[in-house]
Amino acid sequence: MIARNLKKVQVRISALDKNQQVTLIAVSKTKPISDLQQAIDAGQYHFGENYLQEALDKIKALENQNLIWHFIGAIQSNKTQQIAQNFDWVHSVDRLKIAKRLNQQRPDNVEKLNVLLQINIDNEPTKSGISPEKIDDIIPHFATFSNLILRGFMCIPSPDNAKQSFAKMANIFKKYPNLDTLSMGMSRDLELAIENGATFVRIGADIFGKRD
Repeated sequence: MIARNLKKVQVRISALDKNQQVTLIAVSKTKPISDLQQAIDAGQYHFGENYLQEALDKIKALENQNLIWHFIGAIQSNKTQQIAQNFDWVHSVDRLKIAKRLNQQRPDNVEKLNVLLQINIDNEPTKSGISPEKIDDIIPHFATFSNLILRGFMCIPSPDNAKQSFAKMANIFKKYPNLDTLSMGMSRDLELAIENGATFVRIGADIFGKRD
C-alpha cells in the first residue's frame, strides 16, 4: 500500500517536474517504524518529522540505512541541541535566536546543517514564521555561522489562499539567487507548489494515510 501510494505521488510530481529538481520528503510523524521501512524498501530516503523524541527514536532505529532527516516542526529553545546533532535539514527556523543555538550546538565533525527560514507568507497570527518584510534583517547573520548553511525558505500557506501565497513566495525566492531550496506543498496542493518553483514537497497523508 505505501509503495503504491509513493508511486502515485511520484507520478504527480514527475508530471510537472520535467527537470527532476523536486525532492519528495515523506512526512512520517506519528507513523510507526514499520511504515517507514516500507517506504525505504520502495526507494524513499528523505523523511520529515515534527516531534523530536519520536524522530530521535526513528533515527536511532534506522541509523544504518543512509536516510536524510528533515526537522519540519516548531522549534523550542530546549530542543535545539538534539536537532542540531541529529538532523540533516531544518525547515522551521523562525527566529535568529534559534539559528544561533543550532550553529553553536552543531558538532564540528559533521557537515554543516542545512537550514531553511520558515516564512509566514500570509502574516497569519496563528502561524509561526518570519514575516516577509523581516527576511532581509535575518539573512546577513548567516554569514557569521560556521556550522549552518542557509539554503532557502519554507512556507505553509493559508489553505484558502494557496495559489496567491505560493506565487508570492516564488517572487521572494527569486530575489535571492544564491539560495537554492524552496520547501512548500503538501498532499492537497503539491501541484500548485511545483508550478511555483518548489524544490521540496512535504507529503504525509497521501503516502502513509491519514494521521493516527
